[in-house]
Amino acid sequence: MSTAQISRDWHVVARAIDHTLLKTEATPEQIVKLCQEAAKYGFCTVCVQPTHVALAASQLRGTQVKVATVAGFPQGATLTSVKRFEAEQATALGAAEVDMVINVGALKSGNRDLVEKDIRAVAEATHKGSGILKVIIETCLLTREEKVLACELSVAAGADFVKTSTGMSTGGATVEDVLLMRSVVGDKALVKAAGGIRTAADALAMLDAGADRLGASASVAIVREIGAPE
Repeated sequence: MSTAQISRDWHVVARAIDHTLLKTEATPEQIVKLCQEAAKYGFCTVCVQPTHVALAASQLRGTQVKVATVAGFPQGATLTSVKRFEAEQATALGAAEVDMVINVGALKSGNRDLVEKDIRAVAEATHKGSGILKVIIETCLLTREEKVLACELSVAAGADFVKTSTGMSTGGATVEDVLLMRSVVGDKALVKAAGGIRTAADALAMLDAGADRLGASASVAIVREIGAPE
């Protein structure tokens, strides 16, 4: 779908957005507001910290909006057993999607086996709970070759999505990274762009480059810019 086609219907863009609030200081009241906005505009999910999953699930019951959460977030350096447990707990509490961070240091040191096993363990736990796994590769910390390898290992380990960024590191999504990730995974996985997507132009550029999903905290402003009502 071209940018011109996407831009004619804000509903299409909304359904591609994970409406995100992962700030450390997020309060239950802010999570409730996030869920209300997601239900109003028809975003795909709300993406919240694990401690807020049950609240978000209760708020969104009866709507089409799902709950997403994170594992090993934001550094990816927690033990595999911990990431797996996070995924198990999250899906049990109502999360339909889990966004995990890879072990970046292991990838950069060439420890392919550890990276793949780490992803596979979380994929198995997430899928057992009928959830979808997105693998955050943190592109801003990787070389081109490492980005390719991270995508290949994610697909091999059973990930449903590869995702650009946590939004908590030194950079976010770029069109170039989305194009690269799309070319590597082909039709074997989906692509999520996240980090620094703040305007309609940003969102449309990522979708046009091949992103299937967007992570954004400025979701309401983005869809209003395209034509959604206030």
